Amino acid sequence: MAAQGYLRRLLRTGFAYQVSDLVSKPLAILLLPVYTRHLTRSDYGTAELIGAGVVFMSIVVRLGIGEAFVRYHYEQRDTAGRDALARRSVLTLFAVSTGVCLAVLSCAEPISRLVLGSSDPTIIRIAALGLWSFSNLELAQALLRVEERSVQYAICSIANVLMTVSLTVWLVVVQGKGANGLLFGNYAASTVVLLALWFWERERLRAQPGEASGLRTLLRFGLPTVPADASVFALNLIDRAWLFHGRGGAASAGLYSLAVKLSAGMIALARGFQYAWPPLAYSIKDDRVAARLYASVTTWYAVVTGMAVASLVLGGRWIVRLLAAPAFYPAYKALPWVALGWALYGLVHLMITVGGRAKVTTRNFPAAIAGLVANVALLAILVPSMGIAGAGIALAGAYVVMLASLRLMTRKLFEVGFQWTRLVWLTAVAGGISVAGNILLPTAGLVALLERAAVFALIPCVLVLSGFVTSEEREAFSRGFAAVRLRLLPTRAG
Repeated sequence: MAAQGYLRRLLRTGFAYQVSDLVSKPLAILLLPVYTRHLTRSDYGTAELIGAGVVFMSIVVRLGIGEAFVRYHYEQRDTAGRDALARRSVLTLFAVSTGVCLAVLSCAEPISRLVLGSSDPTIIRIAALGLWSFSNLELAQALLRVEERSVQYAICSIANVLMTVSLTVWLVVVQGKGANGLLFGNYAASTVVLLALWFWERERLRAQPGEASGLRTLLRFGLPTVPADASVFALNLIDRAWLFHGRGGAASAGLYSLAVKLSAGMIALARGFQYAWPPLAYSIKDDRVAARLYASVTTWYAVVTGMAVASLVLGGRWIVRLLAAPAFYPAYKALPWVALGWALYGLVHLMITVGGRAKVTTRNFPAAIAGLVANVALLAILVPSMGIAGAGIALAGAYVVMLASLRLMTRKLFEVGFQWTRLVWLTAVAGGISVAGNILLPTAGLVALLERAAVFALIPCVLVLSGFVTSEEREAFSRGFAAVRLRLLPTRAG
């Protein structure tokens, strides 16, 4: 029963942290037919390369302070201690990020030549704003996450989305600002939300005279996480950069980036899990309860993401035809592989908390490096012959290597009895049925789409009939559905 309570808590907070993605991703996807008709493949590839670079650099600039803040928040005995920790974290990151971004602004010209192979200092200056806002916004949102203030988090997130969409559409469609408009709309909105959050928390964040910095404690935990986190995300940067500077150029990177954008549902799920899982995982004191929860969450996360990937294997062509200009149609080739990579990304964060529970973060880096090396090797092998599909396979393969490495290096720190038999069976059923359907069925037309939908429906049927769902889980699901019905009945009656 305790585990079910934790799962409900994970779902509740995870949903709150996905609200912005649940709003922004559908809006972004609905706007793709507009954007892809006002941006060339090269424009889109350039914007996405810069955007991924900003996120990567923000991981480095944050110095792991956000991760340390989340970890030590639960060890503070009172509100005063938690507020002091928040002040130390926010003020330190503000100072570091401001210094770094001023340096980027002063070197915009050479940086643009290094990153893009051409002179475009304006887009680098826009990226500097994004680096500053993203670095600080991540920690500002963590102030809400650790206290599970999900309503406030959702309000800020939705406000960010609405401002981003409005400003971006105006800049790209009306003003014709291309890649610059696409990026600036995003970063300007994030800056406004960041300033609003700081104002909201101003009493809590006001510096106190004579207060000890405590910076050493934060950095002792946080700094070792930076190489690993940066290496993990580097997989999402290297593939774009590899394509951008390869034979296909910015246009190839644009196609691949569209596949990433169309994986929005998977990205929302992975990020929601990434934000919701660590506070829950670290708050559980009983190791036996935690171990069982880790195993159960892993299995059902794999079920949800596995079904999503299978749907993209079978229906990816229709999605691209519907949501992008004809010039972007080849993006379907990378779509299921990119989605699989993002699904595995969520599992990487689950494995990282295994070591984090034991306050050991130094072992994440070797695993991340192993994944990075695998990614580069697979890109070199697969991209020349398979193009963007090869880049997607390289991404998924790298995360598999990373997960295996993390498992080997953390299993003695905190033993989790993962449900390997169920995971293998799930992979065989979902992967086997979806791949067979994709190979054997037609690739265009309404009839072909309906046939593929029927094949997709076989996956849950086979899982249920083969006994994949345990009796305890069936009972839990029944109780959950009954509770939902009870909540809905008064509404319907009214």
